[in-house]
Amino acid sequence: MTKTMTTPPHTANERSYADLGRLGVEPLWRYYRNLFPAEPHSLAVPFLWRYHELRPHLLHFAQALSLEEAERRVLMLVNPGMQDPPATVNSLYAGIQVVTPGETAQAHRHSAGAFRFVIEGEGAYTTVDGARLRMRPGDLLLTPGWSWHDHRHEGTGPMMWLDALDYPLVNALEAGFFETYDQRSQDIRAPRDLPASQYVHGRLVPAWDTERATASLVGNHTWEETRRAFDAIAHDAVGSDVDGIVLEYTDPWSGGPVMPTLSCRIQRLPPGFRGAARRRTPGTIHHVVSGRGTALVDGRTLDWRDKDVFAVPGWAWCELTNTSRTEDAFVFSYSNEPVLRALGLYRETLTERMG
Repeated sequence: MTKTMTTPPHTANERSYADLGRLGVEPLWRYYRNLFPAEPHSLAVPFLWRYHELRPHLLHFAQALSLEEAERRVLMLVNPGMQDPPATVNSLYAGIQVVTPGETAQAHRHSAGAFRFVIEGEGAYTTVDGARLRMRPGDLLLTPGWSWHDHRHEGTGPMMWLDALDYPLVNALEAGFFETYDQRSQDIRAPRDLPASQYVHGRLVPAWDTERATASLVGNHTWEETRRAFDAIAHDAVGSDVDGIVLEYTDPWSGGPVMPTLSCRIQRLPPGFRGAARRRTPGTIHHVVSGRGTALVDGRTLDWRDKDVFAVPGWAWCELTNTSRTEDAFVFSYSNEPVLRALGLYRETLTERMG
C-alpha cells in the first residue's frame, strides 16, 4: 500500500499566498483592519516653524544663489511625518519665499491651486492672468489652478510671503499639469488691482459680469479690508468658543470658499482667550499675523509668536490660547475643508477643555 504525502495546511496556504501575489491579487482578510481603521490617523505631526529662525537662512540664499541657480528661493515647510513626497499636512503644502529688489520670477501655471499671504516687505506685485496685484503685509493673493502668474519686486528690501499650494492632493489624484509662459513676465492686460477692487464690497457685485469662475474673482484680499472687517465687529461679540472672532475669505458670487480645494480663514483671539478643543478631519496650516500664544495639539504645546507657522494634522485635538492679557492675536489659517465637505467626509468633534 502506497502512502500519499500531504502538505501541512499552513505550508499549502503560504504557497497559495505566493501564487496570489504573482497574479496581482491579495487576500482582503490580511489587510482588512488597515484598510478600514476605526478613525483617521495622520502621518503628519504637530509642528512649529519659527520665522525668526528661518529668516536669516532665506536672506542668505537670496544673496548666495542667483535666479539661474534657484528660480524660486523657497524654504519648504516639511512636516517630519510627511517628507517623501514633501508636504506640510496631508494634501497641503506651505513654504516661505523671498524675492529681492529688481528681481522677477518666471511666469508659469499649474493645475494646483495656490495663494500667497504676505509676511513682510513693500513694492512687489504678482500678476495673475494679466492682472497686476500689489503685495503688502497681511494681504492674501489668490492664484487659482491653471492661472498664469509671475512676480516682480520694484521696491527696496526683501519681500517675503507664505506660499500655499494643494499640489500634494492634485498629485495624489494624478491630475497635475505644469506649463511655462513663453516670456519671463506677462503683459499687463488690466488696471492695477482689477478685478479685486470690483469685488470687495460684500454682497454687492458687478451685475454685468456674468462669468462664474470656479474660484473667487477677488485676487487680492488686502489687510486693510480685513482689518476694517474686524474693526466693524464689536469687541464684545460672542464669536466662536473654539476660534474666537473668525472670518472666512469667500467667493463673492457663491459665498463659498475662495477655491474648490482651499478654505482660508483669519481669526482674532481677544486678550486671554482660551478656546475649547476641537478635532476635525481636515489638516490645517496656521500663520501668525501678530501676537503670541499657544496651540495645544494632541497634548503637545506649540508656543507661537509673530509670523510663525504651525501645522495641525487632521483629526488632532487642538486648543488655541492667546497668552497676552492686553493684545489681540491674529492668526491666518487654511485647510482642505471644501474637498472633504464636497465628498461627504467632513467631521468634527468638540470638547470643553483639554487636560
